[in-house]
Amino acid sequence: MPLVRIDLAEGTPAGYRAAIGDVVYRAMTGVLNVPEDDKFMVISEHAPGDLIVDPDYLGIHRTADAVVIQVTLNEGRTVAVKQDFYRAVADGLHERIGLRREDVFISLVEVKKENWSFGNGEAQYA
Repeated sequence: MPLVRIDLAEGTPAGYRAAIGDVVYRAMTGVLNVPEDDKFMVISEHAPGDLIVDPDYLGIHRTADAVVIQVTLNEGRTVAVKQDFYRAVADGLHERIGLRREDVFISLVEVKKENWSFGNGEAQYA
């Protein structure tokens, strides 16, 4: 059900990108209660100047290594669950690849269930 978009600066090794995807996926299944095998991700690298992340918004200092993670998912999770997810991703990325927690930007986009088609021109959740 979720669609994940991960954007980061160009030049990262394939294993680094895969680790980011894995950490996000594990947090989705472990915290957001996403079913196993429900994995749809787009990971994109961007040239300098094509990924713009404010270096100090809200007093959080970000570096050029900042990663932007956007998850589109069904609506209905509590604020506490969302906060647990943010923490799980930031902590997981820090532990797994050494990414600073300050460099993890996450946006959740909630949609109604009928807004998905997983193939065959059908709205499987409608």
